Amino acid sequence: SIWQVPRHAINERYWVIELHNRTAEADISRAHTDFVANASHELRTPLASIIGYVETLTEPGEPVEPEISSKFLETVLREARRLQSLVSDLMSLSRIEAEKHEQPDEPIDLSKLVAKAAKEAGAPKDKPRIQITVPEDEIMVRGDRQQLEQLVRNLVDNGLKYGFHDQPVEIVVTREDGDRATITVTDHGEGIDPEHIPHLTRRFYRTDPGRSRAAGGTGLGLAIVKYIVERHRGRLDIASKKGQGTVVTVKLQTIERSR
Repeated sequence: SIWQVPRHAINERYWVIELHNRTAEADISRAHTDFVANASHELRTPLASIIGYVETLTEPGEPVEPEISSKFLETVLREARRLQSLVSDLMSLSRIEAEKHEQPDEPIDLSKLVAKAAKEAGAPKDKPRIQITVPEDEIMVRGDRQQLEQLVRNLVDNGLKYGFHDQPVEIVVTREDGDRATITVTDHGEGIDPEHIPHLTRRFYRTDPGRSRAAGGTGLGLAIVKYIVERHRGRLDIASKKGQGTVVTVKLQTIERSR
């Protein structure tokens, strides 16, 4: 805890001592500093790679062999796309944070939205691994359509990246007793150590930085999911077992069906 304790004299006998708890302010300031430092590092890494390879290709002297030149250009393209994804995620995170106090109110059929967004996730080669189970009846929620679609795509993309490549990623929508709808995304992969789970929604947090970057991750996917869930006044749960995979559950409040 960080406290500020000023003392003021009233007269020769009495003093007023104030106690101001500055812990929250310090935490916010530290979080902003950490975010800027992490974002700068994440942006510099692909930029340095791009600049290095381009400088090599444009150096005067003997031309680079076509095979080596092709590999260099592939790396430049990969790093440029990674940079593009990072900037896109940073902009998404900024927009969601700016709107987090405004609860969305558009009536949305969650079943149709999840089915559509899940089909759009992943690369073409990953499509056969996506297994979608949604009820035929509509499940209505109030939400921001674009953000909920992004939430589903982020969770499915994570499942495809970190699940075993010969195993499916299962997306299930169910209606719970009462006024709750549940989206569950399950992958069958290596799983996550328990000590990492509380930190997974922190910006730029990675359990395995090298593997995450190699898979094209920006470190912001679950942070975006968390802020979207918070804006929709929902609940996010992550459960994982080593060697069995990870289950991510999102619960949202339902509304009456449209007539």
